[in-house]
Amino acid sequence: MSCNGAKWGNCRPGREPINSGIGMENNTISITYPTAARDRPLSAIRVQRAAGDPRRGWLTADGWTVPVALGRGGILANKREGDGGTPRGTYHPLQLWWRADRHPRPRTYLPVRPIRPEDAWCEDPRDRHYNQPIRLVGDHAGDRLTREDHLYDFIVEIDHNTRPRIAGRGSAVFLHLARPGFAPTAGCIAMTHASMLRLLARLTRRTRIVVS
Repeated sequence: MSCNGAKWGNCRPGREPINSGIGMENNTISITYPTAARDRPLSAIRVQRAAGDPRRGWLTADGWTVPVALGRGGILANKREGDGGTPRGTYHPLQLWWRADRHPRPRTYLPVRPIRPEDAWCEDPRDRHYNQPIRLVGDHAGDRLTREDHLYDFIVEIDHNTRPRIAGRGSAVFLHLARPGFAPTAGCIAMTHASMLRLLARLTRRTRIVVS
């Protein structure tokens, strides 16, 4: 889809931290593909708000542009936990989390990690595992990555608030799939399934994600 004519279509006991998946041979898959022009790795992508609505934006990469949903708080320079803002800044993708029970493995230069039922994310600033992936053990409740809807069928983990990790400065900021009508997110950048697959095919861990 191009921009021409496009339509806007806590961490509790019993949970243990997990490695992000980078370098974990039993969970992470690294793939290399031939570099045809349409599949050449992207050096950068840019995300900017749309005129007239701070909760919607445009993602531009190497000459193509697609609509995206932004956080309900718009793009914010001073991101805080729970403010619904998409953080302004430059980031890099770390890995792809993917619902292998729903979709074939997508083409991408990123490390790929299948989402399991116990996978979750810590969004509690009081917890020492804040803004890190965790495993939920037993029947403990938490922020699971397996959802009934399709928002988290593909999750691109980025390095927002990771080095250093500061309590309260935001967690679980991802690239993921959009709700119908591009409804606002809690701070993530969301897009259509087709746009996600097109982007994944060219993302590497060196690609800069510039949110301005």
